[in-house]
Amino acid sequence: MIAPKKVLVTGGAGCIGSHTVVELLKAGYQPIIVDNFANSKRGILDRLAAICREEIPVFECDCRDFAEMVHVFEKVGELFAVIHFAAFKAVGESVAKPAEYYDNNIGSLARLMMLMANFGQPGLVFSSSCTVYGQPKTLPVTEDSPIQPASSPYGYTKQVCEQLINDSVVAERGLRAVTLRYFNPIG
Repeated sequence: MIAPKKVLVTGGAGCIGSHTVVELLKAGYQPIIVDNFANSKRGILDRLAAICREEIPVFECDCRDFAEMVHVFEKVGELFAVIHFAAFKAVGESVAKPAEYYDNNIGSLARLMMLMANFGQPGLVFSSSCTVYGQPKTLPVTEDSPIQPASSPYGYTKQVCEQLINDSVVAERGLRAVTLRYFNPIG
């Protein structure tokens, strides 16, 4: 029997991440969770095990901890893709704590991109946000709508992350990436 393709899901114990883990398993992939539980609860792991009828591999660590993430990449081996959901996500909080948002949201992706390049991991799905459009000049907003100046530190971190991904795709010719710009995820 052929082993399922492994997909690393950062923030995999969060709302969107945990639902993605279930769907990956249903689709025949082997999800592997990385989460520091800053925006999630450990109890979700028991719920995932019950829903999936199996234990999902979990690494409790922060994506900004380069040494710990090296250990994760070494331990899991070849990946089919990385899905990056690990980020702070509240617009209002980002206004009150901009440095924390810059460090967490941009720093975690930057380290992840370095690790993916070092370990030759070619596929990335990035959880972005409609906030990258800023205050649009026309509605409705489509994928072709121009990016406007961000209206919050959170939105700006997503813009910077998208630019980092674009630059990395150019530099790492084998890297494939897609960004998801949610409008209203409801959990």
